[in-house]
Amino acid sequence: MNFTIDELLTVTFTLFAVIDIVGSIPLLISLKEKMGGSIRSLQATMISGGLMILFLFLGKPFLKILGIDVKSFAVGGSVVIFLLGLEMVLGHEIFKGDKDAKAGTAVPIAFPIIAGSGTLTTVMSLKANFDETVILFGILVNLIFIYGTLKSLKLIEKILGKAGLLAVRKFFGVILLAIAVKIFSTNITSFGK
Repeated sequence: MNFTIDELLTVTFTLFAVIDIVGSIPLLISLKEKMGGSIRSLQATMISGGLMILFLFLGKPFLKILGIDVKSFAVGGSVVIFLLGLEMVLGHEIFKGDKDAKAGTAVPIAFPIIAGSGTLTTVMSLKANFDETVILFGILVNLIFIYGTLKSLKLIEKILGKAGLLAVRKFFGVILLAIAVKIFSTNITSFGK
């Protein structure tokens, strides 16, 4: 393993902030009610994890087919991450979700709520700055947290309350903005060379 604990923490917290499982709790709770009071936690975790890992290893060849390099994708991804962070901090919806989406474990819970375009873009953007191994570990740590969160939705809602959920969401929004700026500034320098 050729990575440091600092790198693992950075990757893990970046993914944690983008996935925003805590910020999704109100949405997940309403979906849980529509699905007859239960979410298949393990299935949702496995599907979303599979998507992230698939994008981690096959994202680069896929981009090559499209004629895009990882640094360009990282710059584009950093803009998406920045907008997600802005959305979380300001509380205004920038990315419009499908309000009529049929409730289900694969769609919309595993994708796009957990492993949405923001998450998949972030996995690819992180590849420009970090080793695949550290990103894989970061994904696995997040999957454990996602599973735990899905399993204990009602308890979390009781503990945090509406104000607590809002505060956590805004905090992670600010972290996302800073991460987006870092990814952007690191990769934009390769242009014009």
